[in-house]
Amino acid sequence: MRMTKGEQAFQIAAVALIGLLSLSVLYPFVHLLSVSFSTPTEAIRPGFHLYPLHVSLEAYKKTFDSKQIWIGFGNTAFRTVAGSLLSLFFMAITAYPLSKPDLPHRSLYTMVFVFTMFFQGGLIPTYLLVKNIGLLDSRWVFILAPPFLISTFSLLIMRNFFMSLPSELEDAAKIDGAGDLRVLFSVIMPLSKPILATLGLWAAVAHWNSWFDGMLYIQDSSKMLLQTYLRRLIVENRDQDVQALLDQTMGAQDVIPETVKASTLIVTIVPIIIVYPFLQKYFVKGVLVGSLKG
Repeated sequence: MRMTKGEQAFQIAAVALIGLLSLSVLYPFVHLLSVSFSTPTEAIRPGFHLYPLHVSLEAYKKTFDSKQIWIGFGNTAFRTVAGSLLSLFFMAITAYPLSKPDLPHRSLYTMVFVFTMFFQGGLIPTYLLVKNIGLLDSRWVFILAPPFLISTFSLLIMRNFFMSLPSELEDAAKIDGAGDLRVLFSVIMPLSKPILATLGLWAAVAHWNSWFDGMLYIQDSSKMLLQTYLRRLIVENRDQDVQALLDQTMGAQDVIPETVKASTLIVTIVPIIIVYPFLQKYFVKGVLVGSLKG
């Protein structure tokens, strides 16, 4: 069917609006990428940097020469991988029984989880809880402390996805002698790749981008997160390793603090962007299917 003039005008306006929004999102990344590869003279030029006129890799050399970058990268990678996998595991074993209509008091249990979405203990009680259970200055605080181990919103989406799966598959497995755990890990989980990829991506992005809990719970510099280091580099400039790096760059003629900060930002962004294309094919399907049935 041919579109009317009104529909054509709407399509053009929608594409133009989405294009402008996309450009507004891409602008800071393009600018940072250009500055990170620029010479000092080009980097301090006012205005938008679309591409470097003179390419220089010195800022990236200074960035990768920083010991704290590699320490933060390792801690953040451990947190992201271990935290995402454990989060999916605990959400799966929690969401599966909640998806069963014959579970006694299922609505009550669900409401208990939903309650935590609107009412939480707050910063000080959470800090005291972490302190009393001995997780201060421990890498496991990023994984076990609230709210990363189980996200209520993700838990409900996973529960709804499990509810949408045919119950006949579970009945057939139980007739063959499988128990509930065997059904979950041998039947349900292989069919749940879309929702696992979607929620795993959400958890990984949340873990990778988190910095506040690293600043709050960690004092040992050997356990510092990459994002916490990045914040000190960009905002505070008070960490000794960061200040030494900045002093070194200030004394050199081939780099300036602006190019080093830009290169550090790019280094922290690229890993999580690389992961996304491998999960994209599951992303939309997982969100839509997991949100249909409640």
